[in-house]
Amino acid sequence: MRKAFLLLFSLGLVLTVSLLTSCNSGPAKPRYAFVTNGVADFWTIAEAGANAAAKDLDVEAQVLMPAGGLSEQKQMLEDLLSRGIDGIAVSPIDPGNQGEIINKVAAITPLVTHDSDAPESDRLVYIGMDNYTAGRMCGKLVKEAIPDGGSVMLMIGRMDQDNSKRRRQGVIDELMDRDENPNRYDPPGSAIAGPKYTVLDTLTDNFDRAKAKANAEDTLSRYPDVTAMVGLFAYNPPAILQALEQSGNLNKIKVIAFDEEPETLAGIQAGTIHGTVVQNPYMYGYKSVEMLHTIANGDKSGIPDNEFINFPGRQIRTDNVDDFWAKMKEILGQE
Repeated sequence: MRKAFLLLFSLGLVLTVSLLTSCNSGPAKPRYAFVTNGVADFWTIAEAGANAAAKDLDVEAQVLMPAGGLSEQKQMLEDLLSRGIDGIAVSPIDPGNQGEIINKVAAITPLVTHDSDAPESDRLVYIGMDNYTAGRMCGKLVKEAIPDGGSVMLMIGRMDQDNSKRRRQGVIDELMDRDENPNRYDPPGSAIAGPKYTVLDTLTDNFDRAKAKANAEDTLSRYPDVTAMVGLFAYNPPAILQALEQSGNLNKIKVIAFDEEPETLAGIQAGTIHGTVVQNPYMYGYKSVEMLHTIANGDKSGIPDNEFINFPGRQIRTDNVDDFWAKMKEILGQE
């Protein structure tokens, strides 16, 4: 009898503690996911923004960076759905072939795109910059670096992404002195010649940094008179610098960049890179989580009519690189 009483008392105590713990913990926080299109320092900055928004809004934010390309990103999205996530922000790797999974996500939970869009999908809003305009800004930096004209090689991670196509086309159209047309598309694989500039080709590396460097080395071998190299993804300019330095061509060939890798900013300070076009990955992360939380709470008033929240690109040169880098370090909590 005594043993039975003690057993019942113990069970009651456990149940009471469990109930108290449950009451004290309160309701679960909303959970949002920020899915990138690869792994890079660029995304580390975006992660800081997503985490800052999560703290300010008292929600949870999970940042996922696929290293395995399209298949891994798709698996991440499916796993998030199976776990009942409250909203997803994604940078689609290949929107033309991801329509099914993107629309599946959008049918179940609030979905926004960031950095690179999927304009034909059911996503609610795109958070990023106008990549065609940014490409033309990069083209203007090329014109500054080689005002007398010359031959230019473009290097980029993938051509499937929406931002890749628009960014590259913006550079080409600027160098060819064409009118603005974001829907224009020059297929890669052959040279594009204009009055002053010739775009030799566009080399892709599929986010493989060794391949990115090899592309720069191959350019030096095949086109010894190349005038400039343009790296359109964050890791491309550092890879170009490595190839130029090891071949003894540093400062002999102009380098124009995209994004704010530390090696790129240091290159601008040292004069080995003419300039770069930077985005605002911190705000991509922050605004994505903020927008998902607002939409999840039933408020879509923050979505513009054109479904585009624009954080314009900026040109960084020797005259403003120190200030820009200092502010970036401050945002990231670095010395």
